[in-house]
Amino acid sequence: MTTSTVQTAKLAVVAATGLAKDALHIYVGLAVFLLVLALWPGPRRTWRPLLIVLLVAVGGEFLDLRDDLASLGYWRWSASLHDVLNTAFWPAVLLGLMRWTSLFASPRR
Repeated sequence: MTTSTVQTAKLAVVAATGLAKDALHIYVGLAVFLLVLALWPGPRRTWRPLLIVLLVAVGGEFLDLRDDLASLGYWRWSASLHDVLNTAFWPAVLLGLMRWTSLFASPRR
């Protein structure tokens, strides 16, 4: 059983950072969310940043699906679901706070 290039890269990131894969999913989700907020013009309260986070997470899990099928012969869908939820949880919380509270509202002058 050989390790794919994607899995080798992921293992290298884990080794280089010393972080668990779950922690890296959280960081990637937050980084993508904040990058979309910073770089994409328009209102900050839209669903767009969370949708992009979900697309990145599902894209990563698609790569894992391919590796699972090639190496194991089946898809570990519960691990993929866990990873997608882990990646999107805090961006979803932040978006909810942005949309339904005044916590991130601009101060009035």
